[in-house]
Amino acid sequence: MQDPNEDTEWNEILRDFGILPPKEEPKDEIEEMVLRLQKEAMVKPYEKMTLAQLKEAEDEFDEEDMRAIEIYREKRLQEWKALRKKQKFGELREISGNQYVNEVTNAEKDVSVIIHLYRSSIPMCLLVNQHLSLLARKFPETKFVKAIVNSCIQHYHDNCLPTIFVYKNGQIEGKFIGIIECGGINLKLEELEWKLAEVGAIQTDLEENPKKGIVDVMVSSIRNTSFYDDTSSSNSDNDDTK
Repeated sequence: MQDPNEDTEWNEILRDFGILPPKEEPKDEIEEMVLRLQKEAMVKPYEKMTLAQLKEAEDEFDEEDMRAIEIYREKRLQEWKALRKKQKFGELREISGNQYVNEVTNAEKDVSVIIHLYRSSIPMCLLVNQHLSLLARKFPETKFVKAIVNSCIQHYHDNCLPTIFVYKNGQIEGKFIGIIECGGINLKLEELEWKLAEVGAIQTDLEENPKKGIVDVMVSSIRNTSFYDDTSSSNSDNDDTK
């Protein structure tokens, strides 16, 4: 079969009458390569590189690229540092009493530290540990630690457990001592999150105290009881004067 692209007189006649399609022009390989390189140049190669790869490829870039790379490298470095700082912790760690000063009191500057003093025989302590483990993952920029109370303070009374201290720059910023201050035996995760946010240990996305509705009902109940007692007392006084 005759090649329609073959350069013959008969093929030229057939092309003139539209019987054969126009002859395909040979592609210029150099032109194609230039177009491809131009397209690739639109995406700076260093924008896809890691910091280590940038270091290895320094000799391949010109002076203008090197200036842009330096700016880009600094940006990537700052992003990496910020991410590392933010994700520095992320878990509830166990410490002993002899680690207290280094891990808590003398912790990194401007880092909030939440320490839970607990006893495993107290159910409320186990509940607090469970909640703190979840909050540690949610707020990795805050340091969460726990310690068996006897390793830190001898003869600490069970009535004071759970005990939660919040430190920052060596100072106690907040404290919750005992079951009531920690939120009660039915403490919910969101309620503990709110408590810790109130003393500045974490930055919560909760918009209001999750226990607000319960508190409002309790306050209303107390007010009603007080009003009832005042009314009963007033009626009793009136009866006595008759």
